[in-house]
Amino acid sequence: MDQRIINLYDHFTHGGMNRRDFLDRLAGLAGSAAAGAALLPLLQNNYAQAAIVAADDARLEAERVSYDSPKGKINGYLVRAKAKGKRPAIVVIHENRGLNPHAEDVARRLALAGYTAVGVDMLSPQGGTPTDEDKARDMFTRVDRNVAVADLVAVADWLLARPDANGKVGAVGFCWGGGMVNALATAAPKLNAAVPFYGNVPASADVPKIKAKMLMHYAGNDPRINAGIPDFEAALKTAGVDYRYYVYDGAEHAFNNDTAGVRYNEAAAKLAWGRTLEFFKATLG
Repeated sequence: MDQRIINLYDHFTHGGMNRRDFLDRLAGLAGSAAAGAALLPLLQNNYAQAAIVAADDARLEAERVSYDSPKGKINGYLVRAKAKGKRPAIVVIHENRGLNPHAEDVARRLALAGYTAVGVDMLSPQGGTPTDEDKARDMFTRVDRNVAVADLVAVADWLLARPDANGKVGAVGFCWGGGMVNALATAAPKLNAAVPFYGNVPASADVPKIKAKMLMHYAGNDPRINAGIPDFEAALKTAGVDYRYYVYDGAEHAFNNDTAGVRYNEAAAKLAWGRTLEFFKATLG
């Protein structure tokens, strides 16, 4: 697909324009409104594909939970293996569409790998994630970043206090969630491991607060996010943070999301996910 079309969609999904303007510009790039309409399903998420691990997998226990945060209740999707025992925990932070089927599937994948995983719904204060993605994106414009960070610190503490916790907690997030993983790492000294996928970087002045080990994944075709890498890396080095990062050549923003149509990059996603599991095993046990 024309890179200009992918870039246009990225601009739209991150709040750069309204839907009408996006469709008009898409029609111009595609050659007609009909051609643009035909391309749209190839760009949008298709949650029918969000079942790498089935929601009713017999090896897992899944439940809807809520936990107390400084501003009220935050809802989540908690998954763990049926086998008893203490295990590490991982917070899964979604993209700017809320807690959708794909984010829940990621939580199930982590549960099968041996973790207690919770997919948080960061739109809980506004009534929860809607099924309409455009509405969800609009809701994110009203998310107070500082409040959201405090909510995430609260869920990390909640996981550590669970009777099945082993004292280790990590976080993984994607797009908006990747940026929030970076922010959480600066605010939660108890966090042991942080894996942001193509996330906005934190302020350099906050980087010395990071105590977690960091593994960052970036898409090669993602100049908006990648512009922040040099300053972030310099701050990490100066602060002595244990980190590593990978850039996946040819991959688009959202390359790990297997429901994301043409932006999904199977080779990059498998490599990044394998590295993520190895990293969590080394840091969390």
